[in-house]
Amino acid sequence: MRIRQSTQSRISAARRVGGAVAAAGLAAVLAASVATPAVGQSVGSSGSSGSSGSSGSSGSGGAPGGPCGQSTGSSTGSLGRVLPPWITGAPDGRLPVLTGRTKAIEMVTGPGSPNDTIDRFNVSGTDLGIMWDNEGAGGVPQTMVAFGDTVGDCDAVGDDWRSNVLFRSSDTDLTNGIRIDSSPLLPDPPGPANFSKEVVPGWGLPNEYTVIPTAGIAVGGVQYMRVMGVQSWDTPGEWTTIYSALASSTDNGETWALDPLTARANVPGLDVDIPGVPQFDSNNAKFQQSAFVKKDGYVYEFGTPSGRSGSALLARVPEAQIANLSAYTYWNGAAWVPDLSAAATVIDSPVSELSVQWNSYLNKYVAMYTDHTNSIVIRQADNLEGPWSGKQTILSGILVPSLYGGFMHPWSDGRYLDFVGTTWDRYNVIHFRTDLNGLKMASADEADRPDPATTGEARRVGTELPSGEVVPETE
Repeated sequence: MRIRQSTQSRISAARRVGGAVAAAGLAAVLAASVATPAVGQSVGSSGSSGSSGSSGSSGSGGAPGGPCGQSTGSSTGSLGRVLPPWITGAPDGRLPVLTGRTKAIEMVTGPGSPNDTIDRFNVSGTDLGIMWDNEGAGGVPQTMVAFGDTVGDCDAVGDDWRSNVLFRSSDTDLTNGIRIDSSPLLPDPPGPANFSKEVVPGWGLPNEYTVIPTAGIAVGGVQYMRVMGVQSWDTPGEWTTIYSALASSTDNGETWALDPLTARANVPGLDVDIPGVPQFDSNNAKFQQSAFVKKDGYVYEFGTPSGRSGSALLARVPEAQIANLSAYTYWNGAAWVPDLSAAATVIDSPVSELSVQWNSYLNKYVAMYTDHTNSIVIRQADNLEGPWSGKQTILSGILVPSLYGGFMHPWSDGRYLDFVGTTWDRYNVIHFRTDLNGLKMASADEADRPDPATTGEARRVGTELPSGEVVPETE
C-alpha cells in the first residue's frame, strides 16, 4: 500500500494547533485547557469490539515503526491507546464482489479508493462514515461524512492516529461511487500538507481514550455532531463511555466546539471535571449513541447505550433548541414526556450503529443497523415512534465477515439505497448499494426475513484487489 512518510515534530506541532482551534469555542467555559496529545504519540484507542468492530472504531493503531495493528501496547493517562488484539494487519482495499440485491460499489477510503485518501488526506485506515446533509452551509450543498479512529502513515510512530476526521462530498451521482471534495486540514506549516485534522479532540479527561462521532445533522446553518467519549473497549461488542455530547460548527465543519451543556454524563462527577456539564443521571446511559432525523420542526434523536447490545429509545426537541437538554422530551409508548427514565423501547435490542431516514420508494422510515449476526439489517415504519417491522438482512455477515456500521447516504431516496459499511480486517469504509424492489414491508409485520446468504439469493463470487484484479471465491 502507498504510505506517506511525515516529519514527526511537524505533525506533533500541527496536532496541537488543530486541537487548539477545535477547542477554541470552549475557552470561556472550561476552567482548564483541553489536553490534546500530539500525533505520533501512542495515543487514543483504535479499538473495536469483537469481530464486528466498534461503534467508533475497529482499530488500527500500531507500534512505533510497525504496521498498523501489530502492537500489544498499553495505555497510560489521558487519551492513551489501548490496542485491540484482533487487528493484525495494515488497512487494505479488498472489495467484495457480490450477487443479489446488494452490491459493493467501491472503497470510500484507504487503498484502492478512487478518492485517493492516503495522498490527499493522510487517511489510510478509518471507519464508520456517518453522513448527513449540510443543507447548503457555505453556499454549497454537501454531504458531511464523519469517521472514527483514523490512521495515516502506518510506518510513522503512532500511525498518524486521530480520534476522528471529516470529509465533504457534493457528489449527487451515487451510481459509481461517492466522490470526496475536501476535508478540514491541519495548517501547513506547521503541519504536513494534506493532513486531515482531528476535528473534535475531546476534553482530555483521565481515561478518555478516544472521541467517536455517532450521528450528525444540520440545523439553521449550523452543523451538529453527536460524539461519545470512550473510556474503554471491553469484551467483544461492548465498550464503556464517559459521556455523549454535541459538538457544533458554524463554518461548514472546518472548526468544532464541544458543548458541555449538551453532555449526557455516563460517570458521576463530570460536572466537576468539566464546568457546565449537567448533573449525572444514570438514565444517561441509554443515550450514549444516536441517530438524528428532522420532521415537522423537530429533531428526533434515537438513543442507544454504549456497545452493541442495547435497545433504541426516542427523543425529540424543537430544532431551535437542539443544544438545550432540558427541552428534550421522550416517547413513553403513548405520549411525549420530559422524563428520560420513562422512555420506552422503540426498536428491540440488539441495535448497533443506528441510521434512520425516510425513503420515498418504500414510503416508510428506514432504520439501518448491525445485528447480532454481524449483518446489516433494515426495519421499516410509518412513524418514527413505531411500530417497526421485522428485520430484513440487506448485507450478510456471512458474505462480508467482520462487518459493522451501516450508515445511509442522506441523498439516497429511491429504489436504490446507498450506504456505507466497515470491516475491521480492511479497516476502511465501503460504499454499498441495495435494490429495494420487493422489500416493502408493513410496519405491523414483525416477522424477520431470512438472510439471503442462507437462501442462495445472495452470494460472494470473488474479491476485487486495489489493482483491479478479481480473485474468484473458492468453494
